[in-house]
Amino acid sequence: MTLETAQRVVEWTANQPWLKIVDLTGGSPEMNPNFRWMVERFRELDLQVIDRCNPTIIGWKNPRNGETFDWVPDFLATHCVQVVASMPCYEASNVNKQRGRGAFDASIEGLRALCAVGYGRDPDLVLNLVFNPVGPVLPPSQAELQPIYRQKLRDQVDIEFNELWTIANMPIKRWRHQLERAGELEQYMQLLIDAFNPETIEALMCRHLVNIDSQGMVFDCDFNQALDIPSLFPAGKKIWDLSFEDIRERTIATADHCYGCTAGCGSSCSGSLL
Repeated sequence: MTLETAQRVVEWTANQPWLKIVDLTGGSPEMNPNFRWMVERFRELDLQVIDRCNPTIIGWKNPRNGETFDWVPDFLATHCVQVVASMPCYEASNVNKQRGRGAFDASIEGLRALCAVGYGRDPDLVLNLVFNPVGPVLPPSQAELQPIYRQKLRDQVDIEFNELWTIANMPIKRWRHQLERAGELEQYMQLLIDAFNPETIEALMCRHLVNIDSQGMVFDCDFNQALDIPSLFPAGKKIWDLSFEDIRERTIATADHCYGCTAGCGSSCSGSLL
């Protein structure tokens, strides 16, 4: 996202009193050169800011320019940014299988750096972790898994956190291709369809938020953005061209991956829906 786009997004946000939360994502949003400026502006507007932080970024050094990200924990804590960090398992073998060799150790070091400045311990510094299954299955009960995570991470690596969010694997992009290669896509889709739960509909993320890409284009959710399925506005509309009424009255674009959010207890950007 360029500085010009960031400025237009912040300006639009400042004129929307109905907005309460800004959720920054995109792999490692801290790598964007405008990240700190945007966080500061959003906090000045008294908005809650969430950083979807990949904790491995904290100890990483960019081999191309030598840039480091050890500033992240202190900066986030200074501005009381809520951190949401992916941690697909408390066992190294499972994390490395899903994210690659060394991912577990790098994640643990990043989480420890966050805890060292108060995350998970200070009530004003919220750290939530995200779990998603390794294979083509629905996530277990969020309420039942959370105390297990808490004990394992506390006892084994001295990490504290606030909540564990369980999120289903969406049948899109690389995961969908992996299922196709393994001959498991049809079976997984049928699992999601059979587990469809209408009680999840009202709480779905697409009914309560919109996604904005680096150009200001609007999508109904993170997964639609990944698939380049824009919201059903007239072509070319960007967030600063739209009013609250435009957004509230929009028709949400759907596809078969939407069954992933409506299966079982539901799955959203903040975990289980029920």
